[in-house]
Amino acid sequence: MIILLGGNGYVGGAYREYLQRSGLDFISPGRRELDCANVDQLTDFLRNNAAEFLINAAGYTGKPNVDACEENKADCLLGNALLPGIVGKACAAAEIPWGHVSSGCLYGGRRSDGAGFTEEDPPNFSFRQNNCSFYSGCKALGEEVLENAPRCYIWRLRIPFDEKDGARNYLTKLMRYEKLLDVENSLSHLGEFVHATLQCWQKKLSFGTYNMTNPGSVTTREVVKLIRESGIKQWEPSYFESEADFMKIAAKTPRSSCVLNSAKIIEAGISLTPVKDAIRDSLKNWQPEV
Repeated sequence: MIILLGGNGYVGGAYREYLQRSGLDFISPGRRELDCANVDQLTDFLRNNAAEFLINAAGYTGKPNVDACEENKADCLLGNALLPGIVGKACAAAEIPWGHVSSGCLYGGRRSDGAGFTEEDPPNFSFRQNNCSFYSGCKALGEEVLENAPRCYIWRLRIPFDEKDGARNYLTKLMRYEKLLDVENSLSHLGEFVHATLQCWQKKLSFGTYNMTNPGSVTTREVVKLIRESGIKQWEPSYFESEADFMKIAAKTPRSSCVLNSAKIIEAGISLTPVKDAIRDSLKNWQPEV
């Protein structure tokens, strides 16, 4: 039995769909059924349901974006920094392996040698550098809490997108703005991310941290060009002159723009589509929001 926490969220919903489609037995308890921030309740729940694996897709991202985390710091701290440690304690007590959905927003830019950040590189966009959003800082703390957690996967998701039009889809977000910030990023196709994370457990990969991003990187302008080429939307967005200009006009807190190296998960035998091809496939199979 698989236990899915956060099954009603954007990422959790993708897990729910995948598990249902795959015919895997799972339970995704709601808040009325389980207080997952209570370690004793969660431990009992895992034992009583003969849990074999847990997926923690719960967290706090803020709506409509991470700026909301600056105004709801307690919720952000609980969901992204404290909760992973609580879940880790419960899974250790119940003696089951588990996976935690983390984030790639712990980094900014590229490494000094021009390469993408690997799992071995310490975060450079966190409270310890005093240069980050509250959200990124809390996600970095969440990983620190799990540094010595037994039988734990840490899966780094980075700017999710797929073929389903929706407010949380990166492609949809771009299409809803007339002015954009041109930056380079790694991205994660949400469906491939979910599939790859489950394969970590099913193939019994070594526990630890994995950058779950589609190989390669892409700039905002390149994504806009792919959208225009698909014919879904023909528009000519303008661009902020700089990140400082963007911060002055459109944002309350710094944004993470970074490139991650996904070689570790690829070399482990789990394939992910190159990022530009994954974007093209999503646009080719685009499902407008009803």
